[in-house]
Amino acid sequence: MFGKSSGFNPLQLVKAWFDTDASLSPESDPRSIDLGRIVPFIAIHLTCLLVFWVGTSPIALLTALGLYVLRMFAITGFYHRYFSHRAFQTSRIAQFIFAALGAMAVQRGPLWWAAHHRHHHAHSDQPQDAHSPRQHGFWWSHMGWFLARGNYRTESKRIRDLEQFPELRWLDRFDIAMPVLLAVGLFAVGVALQHDAPHLHTSGGQLLIWGFFVSTVVCYHATYTINSLSHVIGRRRYRTPDDSRNNIWLALLTLGEGWHNNHHHYPKSARQGFYWWEIDVTFYLLRVLAWLGVIWDLQLVPATVRDSRRLNAGS
Repeated sequence: MFGKSSGFNPLQLVKAWFDTDASLSPESDPRSIDLGRIVPFIAIHLTCLLVFWVGTSPIALLTALGLYVLRMFAITGFYHRYFSHRAFQTSRIAQFIFAALGAMAVQRGPLWWAAHHRHHHAHSDQPQDAHSPRQHGFWWSHMGWFLARGNYRTESKRIRDLEQFPELRWLDRFDIAMPVLLAVGLFAVGVALQHDAPHLHTSGGQLLIWGFFVSTVVCYHATYTINSLSHVIGRRRYRTPDDSRNNIWLALLTLGEGWHNNHHHYPKSARQGFYWWEIDVTFYLLRVLAWLGVIWDLQLVPATVRDSRRLNAGS
């Protein structure tokens, strides 16, 4: 599973953490997990244990929650529904702002994310699907696939429409830049609050650990459930060629992404909860942005499409 130790180059490895254009050593098995990919991933998880050292405060917890929602929305609303499926239109400035916010979630750059997701829809639950539980098992679909050498590169041929923007290419190449900026900013704000507002009982360490590391890890695994659990647990309303399922609990956790069978039935819709009782927080926030004029031309599922290919007429 892990990369071969022959030809190990620590300097090149570290460079690849900061610049995704830095090539890794060739590997015959694309499913091989490179040590350099998994070490930072494990480190982010282990750093969460420092909550027992830094303590907690209402400000730290609210910061963690706020950044979870903000970054999850940037992933679901923009990385997914905009960059991957072009479910609405927006300006170049807003496109960059939300791409930068999405990059802060430490889930790689917008081009890499969109390219892999488009590949997923083209081969969903088939042998070519990089994160299919049917093909590769639960843990691989949940988090093993993106640590593999074969899935490290951005598949450029699938995102020609996005590659025309140099600022998006920069975010994709230096995808660690925005997370570092966020982490440094949180620590600086925490230090300032500790000095200027000691009655808040917070600190730089608290905002860094809770606001960045804990919030990031929770955002990680909530997002990953759509690749893993949403193809295993839930109800199927539509006859799709994959195992996608609707799951209200995952929808609540991911701001609406849990209506996954709906999504695979009609991927172009900006609304994945097709009915009023299917809570889709991402869509509600997109409607607010549309009302403000930040985005426009939201694509919705046509009623004829919504009511077609049902597995059960009453579902």
